[in-house]
Formats: sequence, C-alpha cells, structure tokens
Amino acid sequence: MSGKVKQIFRSNSDRMIAGVCGGLGDYLDIDSTILRLIFVFGAIFTGSGLFWAYLIMALLIPEELTASEAVVDVPVEDDLVE
Repeated sequence: MSGKVKQIFRSNSDRMIAGVCGGLGDYLDIDSTILRLIFVFGAIFTGSGLFWAYLIMALLIPEELTASEAVVDVPVEDDLVE
C-alpha cells in the first residue's frame, strides 16, 4: 500500500454546479460526465431522490483546497515551543 489516504473533495476545476460529480469522479476514477448523467437521470426516475442526495453531498463534502490554502506540515523543535 502507498500509505496515502484517499479523501473525497468537491472539485474546484471540474465543476458545473457544486463540484460534487467532479470530486466523485476523481475519487472513484470515473469520468465526471458519466456521473452527471447518472445524477440527472436518477433524479428524474427516482422521484428526485438523487437530487436530494446531491444536495446533501454538496453541503457535507468539503471543497478541494487550492495550493495557496494547503496547510504545510512543518516540524516543530521542542526547544522553540514553551
């Protein structure tokens, strides 16, 4: 294993509305267009069930960090911390 934990984020670069399908596509290694079609047809044929699922995911899934927002882990020396 690579030791890197895979985490889901809403995409900043591949977004149409809230970035949920772009983020899911990155997480699942699926084209985001396929996911968008699944959500649209699913929202129509499930009586808006997937619409509500999309809305909940848009509220709960955090947005992807940009390079300027990313936190850098810097080791702290014990003698500097009081």
